[in-house]
Amino acid sequence: MAQVDDILRMRGITKTFPGVKALSNVNLSVKRGEIHAICGENGAGKSTLMKVLSGVYPFGTYEGDIVFEGEVQQFRDIKSSEAAGIVIIHQELALIPQLSIAENIFLGNEQRGRFGAIDWKAVNKRAIELMHRVGLSEDPTTPVGELGVGKQQLVEIAKALSKDVKLLVLDEPTAALNETDSQHLLSLLDGLRANGISAIMISHKLNEIQQISDSITIIRDGESIESLDVKADGVDEDRIIRAMVGRSLSSRFPEYTPQIGEVFFEVRDWTVGHPSVADRLVCKGSNFSVRRGEIVGFAGLMGAGRTELVRSLFGRSYGKYISGQVFIDGKPVELKSVPAAIKAGLAYVTEDRKALGLNLLDDIKATTVAAGLGRIARNGVLDERREAKVAEEYRVSMRTKAPTVNEGVAKLSGGNQQKVVLSKWMFTEPELLILDEPTRGIDVGAKFEIYGIIQQLAAQGKGVIVVSSELPELIGLSDRIYTIFEGTITGELSKAEATQENLMRLMTSNPRSARRSSAADTV
Repeated sequence: MAQVDDILRMRGITKTFPGVKALSNVNLSVKRGEIHAICGENGAGKSTLMKVLSGVYPFGTYEGDIVFEGEVQQFRDIKSSEAAGIVIIHQELALIPQLSIAENIFLGNEQRGRFGAIDWKAVNKRAIELMHRVGLSEDPTTPVGELGVGKQQLVEIAKALSKDVKLLVLDEPTAALNETDSQHLLSLLDGLRANGISAIMISHKLNEIQQISDSITIIRDGESIESLDVKADGVDEDRIIRAMVGRSLSSRFPEYTPQIGEVFFEVRDWTVGHPSVADRLVCKGSNFSVRRGEIVGFAGLMGAGRTELVRSLFGRSYGKYISGQVFIDGKPVELKSVPAAIKAGLAYVTEDRKALGLNLLDDIKATTVAAGLGRIARNGVLDERREAKVAEEYRVSMRTKAPTVNEGVAKLSGGNQQKVVLSKWMFTEPELLILDEPTRGIDVGAKFEIYGIIQQLAAQGKGVIVVSSELPELIGLSDRIYTIFEGTITGELSKAEATQENLMRLMTSNPRSARRSSAADTV
């Protein structure tokens, strides 16, 4: 059979759930040896389409055709799609931390020798070959849990290569990666493309899509809107955004004039030890403040100590407290537990919404009130009518896409899950809202809405702390930005001073250490 130019064609794909049409006559064509991006807002249907492709939603549960390598396919499960050469790497990596790199690569695809026993020598040898292809130099017996997120992504790709992948699908592959790891991953994809492997990439990082993809398909509200050739059509970020949201976004941030008041939250000499490594400090004598009506950003490279700082402040929920004081309105407070932090007016939206921010077995209604049950209880009994009313008010005001508040949070898209987490903490009416990576894995339209919510809280005289790996986000949103390097706050920049160059300079060195070294050299 002659090779066709398109390795994949999905024709007229329609997928319906009870009461909801998730996909309506979607068409997608991927050329052989290209990187094809799929863009759309959270809830647009991107992940649903990929679940149809991979057999998670098997043949017979959807309408339309999947044509792969020129033949109509009827994938009934993931194994059947992988056998054809389609491998999907999800945003939540499917690795077992306690197993070695080699064991993870061949999990479910074990290399067996005589009598059916696993040939570990052959497994490790083959693992080294695959690791070399993706740029990993670790010992193949190293537990995956000892690797950073960037290298874990590479293990997933090595795992895909072990299955003779022809079409690699990556769902938000760089969402949790720093800039260096992201660029390494994109370079790897470029190399795989050069070797004839096709790829589908789902991402909300439009700059990366513009950098790496050959073509783009836009999905909006469950329909394929258009497909674009990146070079021939002169695609830029604004062009993608218009197609995604159905309108032009003249600015990535809502218009806003801050009204900043007096300092009300202050941290002095905050020092915290690592939870399991003796003599290692994750926060070293940190000092900072937040004014009423102010949005304060925290910038730092991955592992710098940003999350460790804010989590340790929120009820000492991370690390070993060593020293330091917290003042609210000039009075010292003890935040020794999460309930104590909530009572003092703090709220914390974690960077890992699925593992730490949500109970995926709950519905929207139960999640929305989870952090403030005392506010809707009478004599210790939950007022279910009040619970439903509160949840519905937040569903409407936050524009959460869900049919009712009885919808399970596990069924929501990432952006809508984030809105439910925000609703949960806004219901506690905090004086200080701490947001750790508030827009990770969220599309540009939902980001705009969340930025507006943050600004509304500040306009009410609340304080907001934003931790983000995206420097343009911090610069566009924050009134002041602190930088962190190796657990130490290295600088404080006003909005006028905050450029990416100035931030990176402070994020990559400790000025105090540099001054001490210079003085020692002089002596």
